[in-house]
Parts: sequence; structure tokens; C-alpha cells
Amino acid sequence: MKSLDVKFNELEVNKTNKNDIINIIGPPYLKSDFNNLKWFYIEREKTNQSLFKFGAQKIKKNNVLIVELSKSGILIEKKLLNLENMNDIKYLNTQTTKDFENKNLMYDVFSSLREKINAPTRSKK
Repeated sequence: MKSLDVKFNELEVNKTNKNDIINIIGPPYLKSDFNNLKWFYIEREKTNQSLFKFGAQKIKKNNVLIVELSKSGILIEKKLLNLENMNDIKYLNTQTTKDFENKNLMYDVFSSLREKINAPTRSKK
């Protein structure tokens, strides 16, 4: 079975059509929700890291092929992403703080009123 990077080279922009792509690669793994003319193919291969790590696997190959078709079904763009050119997502670990203080006279008045309104009423006999 040919890998996705070999099949990528068989696709020719402005020449290959939708049926050729399906014959070469197969049906898409995923179609874009916003644009049905953008297809995604995913290939992942894992290998065991070592005998001492007890079954922990390492990703050996992780290819994503993005194919975009014109409305007439002709290939207009192709892009292959692999482990080397995929972006690492870095997260920021800061927290936002509020710039106001709600401990003032009006806050205290409204807080006590709210507590009195929300307090359970006693039934009179």
C-alpha cells in the first residue's frame, strides 16, 4: 500500500479531477463543514518506543493531506502536512484580574436588601 506522500505526488493541480482523486487515494476521511470542496486525508503510523517503556508508542508518521477542488471538480490546491511542518500549539498560562472593587457602601446596602428578599419567610399562625 502506497503512503500518502507518494499519492500526493500523483495528484496534479488543474489537471486531476474528483474521480481521479478517489481512484488514487480513496474517499476522503473528512469533508469540511464550511466548504464541501475541501477534503482531508489522514495517515498515522505508530511504533513501539522500547521494551522498557511497556507498550508506550511513538508516532512515526503523521501525514494530513488537504485537497481543495473547484466547483467543477478539478483539483485547485493540495497541501501535505507532516510531523516536521505541523504547528505546535502553545498555551498561555496567565489569568485575568478584575479592575474594580465591589466593596463600597452601595454594594453593602444592596447586598443586605437582597439577603432579606431571598430569606425564607416564616409562616404566621
